[in-house]
Amino acid sequence: MHAVVMTAAGGPEVLQWRDLPVPDIQHPHQLRVAIKAAGINPVDTKLRKRGTYYPDQLPAILGCDGAGIVDATGAQVTRFKAGDAVYFCNGGIGGAPGNYAQYCVLDEHYAARKPASLDFIHAAAVPLVLLTAWEALHERAQVRTGDEVLIHAGAGGVGHIAVQLARRAGARVSTTVGSQAKAEFVHALGAEHVILYRQQDFVAEVAAWSRAGGANLVFDTVGGATFARSFAAARVYGDVVTLLQPDGSVDWKIARDKNLRVSFELMLTPMFMQLHAARQRQTQILEQGAAWFDSGQLSVSVSEVLPLKDAAHAHQLIEQGGMQGKIVLDVG
Repeated sequence: MHAVVMTAAGGPEVLQWRDLPVPDIQHPHQLRVAIKAAGINPVDTKLRKRGTYYPDQLPAILGCDGAGIVDATGAQVTRFKAGDAVYFCNGGIGGAPGNYAQYCVLDEHYAARKPASLDFIHAAAVPLVLLTAWEALHERAQVRTGDEVLIHAGAGGVGHIAVQLARRAGARVSTTVGSQAKAEFVHALGAEHVILYRQQDFVAEVAAWSRAGGANLVFDTVGGATFARSFAAARVYGDVVTLLQPDGSVDWKIARDKNLRVSFELMLTPMFMQLHAARQRQTQILEQGAAWFDSGQLSVSVSEVLPLKDAAHAHQLIEQGGMQGKIVLDVG
């Protein structure tokens, strides 16, 4: 099979085109999937640059997100049969191979049926961002009807799904974006209040927009100074959820004075720590998400589709920043 492998930690050039054996099913509950498309996420570029969770296991195949057709099943598989279309977040962090390849093998409990309304390209764009947004809003912060939510980078991969989920939960949504075109995009997704962060101070804007001088929940997908300033944008006793690791320069005084609850969201934790029940819970979220896509309650934006061999270029595009929606590799 064709695959793109990470040969070392470093720049995009460490992603190399290779011919590898088609993987075999090793356990009775495994599926082999002929991958049709693989989603690209910022975490892929970070793992490539800094090293995977298993740095001694190189070369590695990156790519957590995949969508494809079940090619073969283990003797005890009950959830799927050959020919079924599935989507999933599996592998790609080192150790278990990811989805920058024509085939993968995974446990049947970690795959969900592909939304019928989405082609493989769009389905592959969904899993990591849907799981991240859902867990951040519902499991870290318990968003409720009537909450006022600030979502940073609402036009990005995680952000544009989070805007829709927050609205679906009955929250009012404010979001930051970098251009008028992105402002129009997120407004169409349901954002009530859009902040052009290059021109406007998001803390002042949220204070003026909200009823209580700040958001019930601030969802930070950017990190750095944006995370640190998010404390000022949250209301007293509010929530701040971040996807990034804060650095040592963060001043926590405002967070403490306001009695904020600060949470971290890393949807890869169940995979990394091999938490079977937590991974099954994530599969349930993907199954529910499929129903929302098929009923028109949720949509996903794909801004770039590249062939598998151009995975290195996809990483370059992500590292340039400013992407709207997702980049997907067409594996074919």
